[in-house]
Amino acid sequence: MTKQEMLCKVDHTQLKAFATWEDIKKLCEEAIRYQTASVCVPPSYVRRIHDTYGDQVNICTVVGFPLGYSVTAAKVAEVEQALADGCSEIDMVINIGDVKNGRLDRVEEEIRTLKEACGDHILKVIVETCYLTREEKIALCRTVTNAGADYIKTSTGFGTNGATVEDVELFRAHIGPDVKIKAAGGVSTLEDLERFLALGCDRVGTSRAVGLVAGGEDPV
Repeated sequence: MTKQEMLCKVDHTQLKAFATWEDIKKLCEEAIRYQTASVCVPPSYVRRIHDTYGDQVNICTVVGFPLGYSVTAAKVAEVEQALADGCSEIDMVINIGDVKNGRLDRVEEEIRTLKEACGDHILKVIVETCYLTREEKIALCRTVTNAGADYIKTSTGFGTNGATVEDVELFRAHIGPDVKIKAAGGVSTLEDLERFLALGCDRVGTSRAVGLVAGGEDPV
């Protein structure tokens, strides 16, 4: 895989609580220069990015982030506002408490509701694998598939662990044919990036990809 092919699979990410507009501008300008799949940014920056860069950059934002336990109505409102502000892709966090309480029906209903709010826009579902048992991960693969989401995503990057090879392999074995995989959290080396893409991830979320792959040079 060429450097550009790798970068086209990257959601170039800046989700730190203290991210400034200068940080966000740098992220967007790198995304435009290196043609990453998107920038993944806090919802509060979506409108300003859209007003500044227009269609030059594909904007992804997060909903129910990072803990997931907002009520569904609040998450729907976040989705609607993000889309109105110019966002194209939504990464939502599930309610992990519902999983632990055995209420996967509620999780599925919420994902389906947010997908309806997204319409033709991409919805990625963050399941935060570090808090889940193997059985819960398998069950969530079915839940995400049944709810009609576009992606299952490993992690927020704010939990106790990020993406692992084992989790991506488990996802591949249990998701439906129309669901793609996004690995995120702890992708800190070029080898990590290459490994997750080789495993079949369609997207990788990381703040480091441009530095790792491009190394300050135009990718080839």
